[in-house]
Amino acid sequence: MKLNNKRCHAELDSASHKIDIDTSLVVIPTVKGIVFRILIFLLLVYFSVLSCKNLTNDTAASAQITKLPYFNSADFTPQWNTPKHKIPEFAFTNQNGEAVTNATLKGKIYIADFFFTSCPGICPRLTKNMESIQEAYKNENEIMLLSHTVMPWKDSIPVLQNYAQKHNVDAKKWHLVTGDKDELYNIARHGYFADEDFIKTKDESNFIHTENFILVDKSGYIRGVYNGTIEIDVERLKRHIEILKSEV
Repeated sequence: MKLNNKRCHAELDSASHKIDIDTSLVVIPTVKGIVFRILIFLLLVYFSVLSCKNLTNDTAASAQITKLPYFNSADFTPQWNTPKHKIPEFAFTNQNGEAVTNATLKGKIYIADFFFTSCPGICPRLTKNMESIQEAYKNENEIMLLSHTVMPWKDSIPVLQNYAQKHNVDAKKWHLVTGDKDELYNIARHGYFADEDFIKTKDESNFIHTENFILVDKSGYIRGVYNGTIEIDVERLKRHIEILKSEV
């Protein structure tokens, strides 16, 4: 019996020792561990919400514009469904000595700008981007380009013709026009609202120099204004041309 008791005590001590060892392997979460897990969970929730928000914004940004506004005044405040201001009557002469009037562009979508052939600043970029528009729509007769010189006392028909050849201008699609200075400046300021300095100063003696491309629809209404020196804005112009093409 004594042997058995000793054996029992030995077995109990051994079992107790084993229990102590097994218990030591159990990981009991600390306060720091719990806080860390909560922070990880909150971060996962935050990034999930942020991802969904970005997806929603991207979807909204990619939504297509289906209609363009009208611009009836020099401040270019968009007006929806209220066309009022039309490009006034004009008569100029292009690089080939041909008359260009409103009738020339009747039923056409066209882009107008203002330049001069000896301009060393923004004009080369304007011309380059007009060239890209000409190339994009070279097979579409309803799209036209109209560039007005703001230095008619220098940009004669031969000068414009030489400039046209240098820049691969297609005379059937792109008119470089000259004419009476007062008429050119008047239509720039009061027709296309192209002279931003005049809007501020009302000084008619100032020289006109603008980087704007003006989008005009088939009825002669202004439907958009773009910075013709910036490629991304020129791409926006092209997208808007596609919208106008779908208008009845």
